[in-house]
Amino acid sequence: MKAAKSRKPSSFAQFKTLFGKDLRREFRTKEMLTSMGVYALLVLVVYGAALGQTSSKLDLLQMSGGLLWALFVFTSLLGLNRSFAYEKEQGALEGILLVPMDRGVIFLSKALSNLLFMLVIEIIAVPLFYFFFMGNYALPESFGLVIVPILLGTIGMSAVGTLLSTITASTRGKDVLLAVLFIPMIFPLLYSCVTATTAVLVGSPEMMDSLFISLSIAAAYDVIMSLVSWVLYDFVISA
Repeated sequence: MKAAKSRKPSSFAQFKTLFGKDLRREFRTKEMLTSMGVYALLVLVVYGAALGQTSSKLDLLQMSGGLLWALFVFTSLLGLNRSFAYEKEQGALEGILLVPMDRGVIFLSKALSNLLFMLVIEIIAVPLFYFFFMGNYALPESFGLVIVPILLGTIGMSAVGTLLSTITASTRGKDVLLAVLFIPMIFPLLYSCVTATTAVLVGSPEMMDSLFISLSIAAAYDVIMSLVSWVLYDFVISA
């Protein structure tokens, strides 16, 4: 009887293994979620100190989209800097690269886990932001649409951030270098998401006219940059 030939696991099975590894490690240690959550809370405290002395005539509603996305960007930078910390510290990344698998599978699993962790923090941060700074404003009818720019923006940030965090993982001053590369790269996405989020929170017909255009730009950015990041990932992680 011939010995059964060992079959190579499918790409989907490899993806589930890597994605499950990231989830199990994070939900066991909670290092990334805890650090991102505390950082988001500290940014809100700084916002409170900075805006506490401003004139009562200051319209925070017009600034709400920018403030909210500044919170998202800086919090996500902290998480992305930790994205490959465990693999680098434990030497696990070299072991993963020895496995015969498509490097795009590594990108997809890491980008999806980063996306999930960012969304968890954003789900917590948005109600806190509204409670602290927008409690005096009535919720507009369009408030539920805020989910769309937040989701589109987070998808783009996780895709680009995963690629850039891989590039900077082995460099000196990776925290600063990641920020220097990340913020200019996501500027078109950031601008469109800030515009769309502000339009939803303000809810005026004049601003809602720009909502569809801004969301279209964000969606196009997500598709293009996610594909580019996926294609380039094999070269980046193998370099």
